[in-house]
Amino acid sequence: MKTTNHTLNVHSIESFGTHDGPGIRMVVFLQGCKLKCLYCHNPDTIDTQGGSEYEIEDLVQRAIRMKSYFGKNGGVTVSGGEPMLQAKNLITFFKRLKEEGIHTNIDTNGRILNHPVKELLDNYADLVMLDIKHMTEEGYQKITGVKNKETTFQFAKYRETSGKKMWLRYVLIPEITNTPELLHALGNYFKNYKHIEQIELQPYHKLGIHKWEALGWEYELKNARENTEEELQQAAHILSNYFQKVKIN
Repeated sequence: MKTTNHTLNVHSIESFGTHDGPGIRMVVFLQGCKLKCLYCHNPDTIDTQGGSEYEIEDLVQRAIRMKSYFGKNGGVTVSGGEPMLQAKNLITFFKRLKEEGIHTNIDTNGRILNHPVKELLDNYADLVMLDIKHMTEEGYQKITGVKNKETTFQFAKYRETSGKKMWLRYVLIPEITNTPELLHALGNYFKNYKHIEQIELQPYHKLGIHKWEALGWEYELKNARENTEEELQQAAHILSNYFQKVKIN
């Protein structure tokens, strides 16, 4: 779908999100992503040709009507899919939200760092939630289907240098991403970052398998198991040595 300068290609909207940034949030899931992560629980957001065209001002008015629910901490989160594919139009959206005093947040995989993305990050994104897929190139390629994990870390460095707030997100898959070696590597990489407020650990689950099947795609992690409570706590304990706040979602 080709959007105009005043629209966004939207997959869905969640009115009262509580797991996509601080407080109660309106979460706008955009359509389209260049990755195909093995554990993606919304694979129907990947196709850039799907979704529905929404007028940006209509989305702004919808957020304004929710301001009383946002309170001091809430606001609007744009997720996906991958929001940065529509960064140019997100500038328009976030600029309007800022004019209305609404907190803005982006949930991104950090694959894109062009001029519109930098403008969005520098001027209009109060918070960025950055998804860290894997700490090795081999693991990154296996999970995402694309090369060059360093793009995400370049994105993180850019955000850190700007002095603006960032959260990290990391999916825990036993033996694949949840090993002591990988967790220590993650912590060591970011240990000197000053602007990471917290890291959110996402326990692996298989809730999206039916969506993969509906699309006619093979779900390659069928044999992966979910974490035990002990494993989740062990992961949180390791990362607590490096981050000021560790949250298990």
